[in-house]
Amino acid sequence: MLTNSSWCHHPMLYVVLSFVFFCFSVLRALLLQLIEKSVNTKHPQLMLRRTESVVEKMLTNWMALSMYDYLKNEAGSSLFLLFSAIKHQVEKGPVDAITHDARYSLSEERLLREQIDYSIVTVQVVHEDQDEKIVCRVNDCDATSQVKAKLLDAVYKNTPFSLRPSIHDVDLEWRHGRGGHLTLADEDLTTKTIHGWRRLNTLRHYGVKDSAVMSLVTKQNDSFSSNCTGNNSLNSVSPIVGHYDVEQGLRYWHLVKYQDDQSNIKDYNHKSIPEIFLTRLLSTKGTVQKFVDDFLTTILTANERLPPAVKWLFDLLDEASAAHGILDPEVAHAWKSNSLPLRFWVNFIKNPDFVLDIQKTQVVDSCLSVIAQTLMDACSTSEHRLGK
Repeated sequence: MLTNSSWCHHPMLYVVLSFVFFCFSVLRALLLQLIEKSVNTKHPQLMLRRTESVVEKMLTNWMALSMYDYLKNEAGSSLFLLFSAIKHQVEKGPVDAITHDARYSLSEERLLREQIDYSIVTVQVVHEDQDEKIVCRVNDCDATSQVKAKLLDAVYKNTPFSLRPSIHDVDLEWRHGRGGHLTLADEDLTTKTIHGWRRLNTLRHYGVKDSAVMSLVTKQNDSFSSNCTGNNSLNSVSPIVGHYDVEQGLRYWHLVKYQDDQSNIKDYNHKSIPEIFLTRLLSTKGTVQKFVDDFLTTILTANERLPPAVKWLFDLLDEASAAHGILDPEVAHAWKSNSLPLRFWVNFIKNPDFVLDIQKTQVVDSCLSVIAQTLMDACSTSEHRLGK
């Protein structure tokens, strides 16, 4: 028997469902019109490749609504593991805080091509919310902002990113026992400046060694609060390549001095990769391969948990292809690829922060773009020419 509360909600439910069915009917009608228009073009397989028409935008939103539960309950966990694996692998080695190039990268464009000597430093983090010290591994070549980001990840590993303090909210203190403590920063009175180049402070600059005790404290205002990495740090996705202080005529660098004139930019982006660095690139790909395979298997496996909307859409595309006498199976294949893998999954591979409460750095972003491009290539039936 329906309760009074149910009766109150019944009219609203009827309106909502009526609207959903109406949108569904409109989407189906517009899709059939788009198919009819596309089959009369020279390249019908390009249908749904872009998001320009009303029906293409409707399809994008409809797929997002239909796939929400599946993404949340099935694919979301493997996407998070993939993101975490890439982030961990990238941060194992040196990452230039200015150029965002990394020793361990999936992207050729973000590969740190210079040999950087560094050592792993194990620090102990003291935090007021933790009874015991937290052990965290960092690199002695890490800039102070990078160290803060890694320590925040260690301290707040079970806390969503949006609920954590940012690196701009805390100061990094190095505790010396009876000797007191020292606040570390990317730029301070000890920062070295040579011939107009000012280098970001690193743990090596301060002489931090294994078993050093660190703490994150509420940030204090100081004269360097608006320095080169104050607003453009490791956790920022805005580029700071070639950043310089106009008033003082200074240019900042971390691991590599980046020449940002046009000729050097062209040479930097197109210079060949030495064999040793190419091997490292392939090694990085091998390290995260399992997580890539697991995620792709999850999103490409047809099982009973996959939303019925996917089968309905694919059946519609098959029926329309047959109705218009299209004999080339690659056309229907392209339509399906454009509607689900390329329209839906590629978007979330490139932007996991759309569904996960995380922070995506530029290096990780470039690695995810490589994986997304791999999926796009795999969905194509044309032969691919192998490059570098």
